[in-house]
Amino acid sequence: MELELTEEEIAFRGEVQQLLETELTDEIKAATAKTTTVFADKDVALAWQAILHKRGWAGVSWPKEFGGTGWSSNQRYIFNQECVKAGAPGLIPLGLRMLAPVIFRYGTQEQQDYYLPKILSGEHYWCQGYSEPGAGSDLASLKMKAEKDGDDYIVNGTKIWTTHAQFADHIFCLVKTDAEVKPQAGISFLLIDMDTPGITVEPIITIAGDHEVNQVFFDDVRVPITNRVGPENEGWSVAKYLLEFERGGGTAATGLRLAMQNLRTLLDELPEEHELRKRAMQIEIEISALSQMETDLQTRVASGMNLGTGSSLMKNMVSGLGQLISTTRLEAIAYYGLPHNNLLWLEGKIGVGQENTQTVIGTYLNNRASSVFGGSREVQKNIIAKTVLGL
Repeated sequence: MELELTEEEIAFRGEVQQLLETELTDEIKAATAKTTTVFADKDVALAWQAILHKRGWAGVSWPKEFGGTGWSSNQRYIFNQECVKAGAPGLIPLGLRMLAPVIFRYGTQEQQDYYLPKILSGEHYWCQGYSEPGAGSDLASLKMKAEKDGDDYIVNGTKIWTTHAQFADHIFCLVKTDAEVKPQAGISFLLIDMDTPGITVEPIITIAGDHEVNQVFFDDVRVPITNRVGPENEGWSVAKYLLEFERGGGTAATGLRLAMQNLRTLLDELPEEHELRKRAMQIEIEISALSQMETDLQTRVASGMNLGTGSSLMKNMVSGLGQLISTTRLEAIAYYGLPHNNLLWLEGKIGVGQENTQTVIGTYLNNRASSVFGGSREVQKNIIAKTVLGL
């Protein structure tokens, strides 16, 4: 079942398609097609953001009063769906989709005036300082300290799995400002300039050979108290609000269908009765079920209802199907899946095998993390069990 659209929404879809046809360059599409990690390359994503910003469309989910589109939820859904179909890169969400809503709600007027225009234009490139060694899914157990010294906080500690910290000029962090109360009650939310003395970024190279994540060290880093978002020791509420924008429904089924097109190409040379062909048929059925779920959830959102546990169900379905597709692709190319072959492709060197296999290993290896980041599969199951089953 397709989402029921008004005449105005159908016309809007045509406007989006026209923009994509005229403004989305072949170079951007080609670079996006080679993406194997969570986010598109910085330069590719920012090139697309610049095109949208010129049109006034960079703030897809932003209210008009802050420089955004002011689009309805159905318009956002249509826009995201058409971008995926056309092969456009995803906009980096850390500033645009995650931090910005926090500043809308909790930021001071000065913070809104300074940060929001720079997020919208891409002048500021943000990363997220949440996870720490020993504090990932159990985020409330974080240890990074921020102690007052005059008009500043002195920050010490470390953050890990920090995506694109090697590119970022700013980071938003959860820090411990009171160790004497229960963990959730002693956390604050800080905005930190990455050029501040005392910050060191160390790369973490993934098993796919990519440099996407990092560990960031803070040694006596001085941060103005005016960079705190929300009241001191109430950062946990800010963090929970932000996570509402990290998780949730979307247009994942469209992206998975595109991945299936690539898989079907790889399976064309196999016999009709081959086990991988049967598996692909089952995957397509599950994607259809996911698409129906997305439509149902979008209908709820459009009518002003909350996603509830739907976002947790969606998260697990999307990560599971993505892993299944990438595993099947790897099995389909058989011995051409040798890691060195595909890592050479990622480095732009000549490898062995067909060109359409060049991202298979990288995608497969990076997809192993999709059931962990953004809330692990087990955490999502706990949410479902508690909310739906009352356990």
